[in-house]
Amino acid sequence: MRLLSALVVVATVLGASVPAPAQDANVDLELVLAVDVSGSVDTFEARLKRQGYIDALTDPRFLQAVRNGRHGRVAVTYLEWGGWGLFPHVVDWHVISDEASARAFVGRLGHIEPSFRGTSISGAIGLSLQLFALNPHRGDRKVIDISGDGPNNEGLSVVSYRDLAVSRGITINGLPILADVGNVVPDLDVYYEECVIGGAGAFVIAAQDFESFADAVLRKLILEIADTTPVAPVAPVVRAQFLQPGRPGGGAVGAPQTKAPRYFPYCDIPNNGRRMIFPAPNEL
Repeated sequence: MRLLSALVVVATVLGASVPAPAQDANVDLELVLAVDVSGSVDTFEARLKRQGYIDALTDPRFLQAVRNGRHGRVAVTYLEWGGWGLFPHVVDWHVISDEASARAFVGRLGHIEPSFRGTSISGAIGLSLQLFALNPHRGDRKVIDISGDGPNNEGLSVVSYRDLAVSRGITINGLPILADVGNVVPDLDVYYEECVIGGAGAFVIAAQDFESFADAVLRKLILEIADTTPVAPVAPVVRAQFLQPGRPGGGAVGAPQTKAPRYFPYCDIPNNGRRMIFPAPNEL
């Protein structure tokens, strides 16, 4: 609960700078860009990721997708995340409707923050939920766009936070980077499908490496703006089948369970013995 309270405090401090809602604050989409800058991402790779978003958000194809919306504008915010408690909020909520507003947004992405130890996807989702509450713009849809190159290994249960977001009508889409994953999660795109994404029309678009990240970002953003899933949709998520061998009530990964577990240890993979916390739903 102390960790959760810290998230609320961070979001409250950020909220002090949020302007009062405009009289007409409707947008087609409220989009949180949650970008992994954990210890596995070096400065060069972090720069490639930032540049990927800069290029995608100013691309004519993205801007055309924005203009095609009912309101012709979207509200976007950009945060970076690493281990639990390390979530710098880089760019506050900003409405993008044309090239000028897009360039005003990406102009804030020039400074590269240092990489952070640990990978807390659950923390990124938790802060994203707080940012939606602080957004002065009201969208027809809410989406958290999570990109990363590893599994949740610090903080709270990623499944608990994902399900909390989905229960609030929020969609989580994933952009896993398949390079440098090693043996921890050999198929990170499958991990994202099974443990991270959720909500209406949720999908995963994978980047093979950091160099191909920009193309994946552009495709993903256009699909999100247009509210369209990829031609090849992801497989349905079977959430009650991800207990590791030797876990209480477990068997082989993927073996049918007679009773759905309270949480899913396979989705939370502790890193170097760090503590993982699995709260009951009423503790979120």
